[in-house]
Amino acid sequence: MKKSKIKLSLAIILILFILYCLSFLLNFSKDNIKWGVTFSAKYAQSELGLNWQETYLAILDDLKVNNIRLSAYWDEIEANRDVYNFESLDWQIKEADNRHVNIILAVGRRLPRWPECHDPSWLINLSPEETSQEQLELVDLVVKRYKNIPSITTWQIENEPYLGTFGLCPKLDEKTFKQEIAITREISPKPVLITDSGELNFWIMAARTGADIVGSTLYRAVYNEKIGYIKYHIPPVFYFAKASFIKTIFKTKSVINAELQTEAWHTEKKDLSQMTIEESSKSMDVNQFKSNITFAQKAGFDDIYLWGVEWWYFLKVKHGNSDIWDEAKKIWQ
Repeated sequence: MKKSKIKLSLAIILILFILYCLSFLLNFSKDNIKWGVTFSAKYAQSELGLNWQETYLAILDDLKVNNIRLSAYWDEIEANRDVYNFESLDWQIKEADNRHVNIILAVGRRLPRWPECHDPSWLINLSPEETSQEQLELVDLVVKRYKNIPSITTWQIENEPYLGTFGLCPKLDEKTFKQEIAITREISPKPVLITDSGELNFWIMAARTGADIVGSTLYRAVYNEKIGYIKYHIPPVFYFAKASFIKTIFKTKSVINAELQTEAWHTEKKDLSQMTIEESSKSMDVNQFKSNITFAQKAGFDDIYLWGVEWWYFLKVKHGNSDIWDEAKKIWQ
């Protein structure tokens, strides 16, 4: 009796393993995927040591991207309280608009790139209530400033607000977050994007905000200081099933891959500017780049925005390695 139970258990395990392996062959690719990139002038200059304007123009004119996600960083716009500087963001938006490049503009306190919350230094002296009010005033100011720019197609409110385990940020203030969405909708009819973790969350909270678009991250190789490099063995159907669920239940208009990993993951001791090609290739090289592109297509996302375009340019100009940059060109050209 025991032997038959063992055999049955082994058979079930084998069947499940076969189904798991076969799931990687499922392909939900769509025609006419909209491809884009996320760009951070702050990251390009501060961490990678690049001339950020040169990098940005290379993205627009050499790669010829036609969709880009930009961020209205609070610490750059309002480094001193009630003193505003839009020079950098104005320039980025103008250059993209001149080339008819579609823009997702991320606004709020928590935005793409570490440390996630890009707080101006003066914020530390304020109470939570005062901080919330200043945050809402920032969103109001930014959306009103750019609401009539034709190339801005979408407003992203905060970045992965429900991923509390990542970034140097306080606990999400749900009331303020929902007020940010409401303010944006009052000012502009353009769709609202809310992003969430592709691997660690199920996007339900993001969809419950009433977002027109839900954006997922997609990472396949990360680094943990205690474990080392970790590779996610998740099939594309995992993302497709979640997208189908929230489209059906919450009537979400679109689910996009807002952040596809096409950049190496740095270790706790080194950022990417300090890592050798050999070190960074442990989580990203041109073969992994192509593999991630194919994987994201199979997951059936409506649009796919690649993460790490600044690093591709860094490899090209600082290391003389243009493999990923040249491969990326094929997407738009």
